[in-house]
Amino acid sequence: MATTKWTLDPTHSELQFKVKHLMITTVTGSLKSFTAELTSEGDEFENAEISFKGDIGSIDTGNTDRDNHLKSGDFFDAEKFAHIEFKSNSVEKDGGDYIVKGNLTIKGETKPVKLIAEFGGIATDPWGNTKAGFTLSGKINRSEFGLTWNAALETGGVMVSEEVRILGELQFVKNV
Repeated sequence: MATTKWTLDPTHSELQFKVKHLMITTVTGSLKSFTAELTSEGDEFENAEISFKGDIGSIDTGNTDRDNHLKSGDFFDAEKFAHIEFKSNSVEKDGGDYIVKGNLTIKGETKPVKLIAEFGGIATDPWGNTKAGFTLSGKINRSEFGLTWNAALETGGVMVSEEVRILGELQFVKNV
């Protein structure tokens, strides 16, 4: 079967992260600038190869002060580590979904992660482009990637949770 390359359609894709703040509410942020590619055997995504690169400078939580703090040395250190990167090791079909395992690199630390990609299907847009859609989800522990800044609260607990949820709506275009 022929190898097929797919490129992220950035105008129809988004990548978010969610983290507990004060342990009582969730703050949502996103990467506004990122790229991804996948290589598959035809239109089958099992055993696909996936790569991703996100621009730390594009972090947006809707609050400039918080965004600047996240880009600082307390968190991502965007001047020294400008990108987040992911490279898959395996993609296994699980019912209608895919289990994606690979290496995630944040702030110079590379760790294995497991993500779930819910397959939305394949469709042809009005201009004849073949598109594939996925809803991505997963969790990481931010301290494993050197994102250790925190503050203890007088009432107990900490300001920012260790667990970060990752959510994405990703649309890829088949290269012809």
